[in-house]
Amino acid sequence: MAITLAGLLASPELGLRPLNGPGDLADVPIKWAAVTELQDPSPFLGGGEVLLTTGLRQKTAAAQSAFVDRAVDAGALALGFGTGLTHAKVPAAVVLRAAEVGLPVFEVPYATPFVAITRMIAEAISADHLGRMQRLLRGHQQLAAALLGGGGLEDLLRELERLVGTTVALDHYGARVHGPPTGTADWHEAPIATGLKDRCTLYVAEPFARDGLVDYARALIGVELAGQARLRESRRTVAGQVLGDLAHGNIEGQDAALRLQAVGIAATGQNCVLLAEAAEGVRRRLRTLPLPPPLGHTVGALLDGRLAVVLQADDGAAAASALADYLEGAGIEARVAYGGAYAQASGLRWSYFEAIGALRHGGRVNPPSRLSLTSLLLAARDVPLEALAGEALEPLERFDAAHGAGLLATLRSFLDLNGSVGATADELGLHRNTVRYRLQQITELSGYDPSTTADRVQLWLALSAKDVH
Repeated sequence: MAITLAGLLASPELGLRPLNGPGDLADVPIKWAAVTELQDPSPFLGGGEVLLTTGLRQKTAAAQSAFVDRAVDAGALALGFGTGLTHAKVPAAVVLRAAEVGLPVFEVPYATPFVAITRMIAEAISADHLGRMQRLLRGHQQLAAALLGGGGLEDLLRELERLVGTTVALDHYGARVHGPPTGTADWHEAPIATGLKDRCTLYVAEPFARDGLVDYARALIGVELAGQARLRESRRTVAGQVLGDLAHGNIEGQDAALRLQAVGIAATGQNCVLLAEAAEGVRRRLRTLPLPPPLGHTVGALLDGRLAVVLQADDGAAAASALADYLEGAGIEARVAYGGAYAQASGLRWSYFEAIGALRHGGRVNPPSRLSLTSLLLAARDVPLEALAGEALEPLERFDAAHGAGLLATLRSFLDLNGSVGATADELGLHRNTVRYRLQQITELSGYDPSTTADRVQLWLALSAKDVH
């Protein structure tokens, strides 16, 4: 460590003679040494220095006392007075005033050059800096080794706690992923940059040394979390391709079971599908979002802009509620739905379509409805519902795009409200005649009359198929 005032005064090679006790300043590290013959050296001091002078301009007791006051005001740690040149001994006014204001004073004998003092202080500061850099480098190596040694982020955080000698905690997407709650201590908050909008913060319990180790740990954590995010997105993309093929009937039987197993899904047991559908502005965050601890063992997949989570048990309600709470805490506006738990690949497919149907309920957490003809048709591979959706709805979409007519929204509201013109008008804030006119346009453009039962079923299936695809 840097030399202290007590250490400097005790050096036998310098032969310094203290004229008053260093007091509380004995163990304070010396920041530097300044040599001056000015009457007012304060503009050139930063605080914490040993001030050295021969008193060349301090001819009177008043000037000597004033010099001591200026040294104290500038934050000098001690005053070294060289004798044998201007003064045969340290002036009494200097010693008296220094004792009054609590400034340590020592005599520098003629045989000791000021440069010997400044050299000793500089060498001690340099050695201290070198030691700190070596300790910091070792700390960097130990943190990197902890991260890369197989234990990952958890081992890195535990090693950081050991090195800084205090507790650390880490929040990611609003969830605590390491450490105790942060409401019971004085914490230093250090945001983590990952390149994502993920609200990641490292907390370090005070006190701890600001030696750069925490900053290095922040950089490592940021790189690790960014890498984990890229890996999650890649794995979810691959899993989404498999689930997509299963949902669309492109794989079945043993082929489906093998492909599901390759992405971590065991088709032999019961599986339940959760679906999270985020608002348009935050949808992309689902691609890299880590799952909350209760779902840490599950497989995530990206499918049709949604995050699908496959559970290997019948706990869809609890898991969906936990996921909804987690997304809300992460600042992601989303709806969560889940299907029932079924065995085999065909059952996983059925659970997925139940979850798709449940999303249409529009709630924060949406349980599956009882088995329905609509869900059965959506899950059937040989029913051309996608073609039906295109035939019935594309003319409405083109007309809406060209004229802003709101036909598709009117149709959806009309069907959801059991064909009630009045309820549709109230929900959309329209006149009833406007709703009737739009329904007539829908009939003319699509060829299906929403006022008749048979055509209404066709349009309902077309909208359901559009929601899936």
